[in-house]
Amino acid sequence: MRIIDLSQPIHPEIPVYPGTEPPVITPANSIARDGFAEIKIAFSSHTATHIDAPCHILSGAKSLDRFPAGHFVGPALLIDATGRAAPEIGIDLLEPYADRLAGAAFALLHTGWSRHWGQDRYFRAFPHLSKQAAAWLSRFPLRGVGIDCISVDPVERADLPAHHALLGRGMIIIENLTNLQALRGREFIFSCLPLPIRAADGSPVRAVAMLEDQASDATASPTG
Repeated sequence: MRIIDLSQPIHPEIPVYPGTEPPVITPANSIARDGFAEIKIAFSSHTATHIDAPCHILSGAKSLDRFPAGHFVGPALLIDATGRAAPEIGIDLLEPYADRLAGAAFALLHTGWSRHWGQDRYFRAFPHLSKQAAAWLSRFPLRGVGIDCISVDPVERADLPAHHALLGRGMIIIENLTNLQALRGREFIFSCLPLPIRAADGSPVRAVAMLEDQASDATASPTG
């Protein structure tokens, strides 16, 4: 089995959603002083590659700890959204995948935008789902939808229509994925297990794709 890493690393200089505080990572103990090394970490629940739970947007909806662990692992379908003429991802781009979506647990939107990670433009005019496309995806028996961008909605859309369409159907959303180009034309199992935080509205994840491969085990580093 080959493991493909789809996660952005967490460190104090990573990009964060506008208005969110960056991670703070400080030494807590050292081998020289205490006989063991330990760090103290403070970060938002929506830092780096992360999951949005329904309760992130919807009052009284499910938090991540109310999903069984198996909800975060399953067969996934890669949707090629790299050939868009505009930032918005519409139903027309998704419809050719309808038959395969019916048998998938996760739909991952490969836009190629993760190549701008670490740049100001990562937050501007990035690919996102139209309200209609999100509603169309919500009709399928998916557990979640992922994207290699900061959000499935534009930053300026305070009403978050795509979030409401997907989370309102009990799905999860996985944002800030990377390295999706490594999955083109491949069948794979996707895993995005969150930290087991009680009542969590979100959580950073180590998202990976698991592929049956004759080659020796390998881990691909994020490249964009």
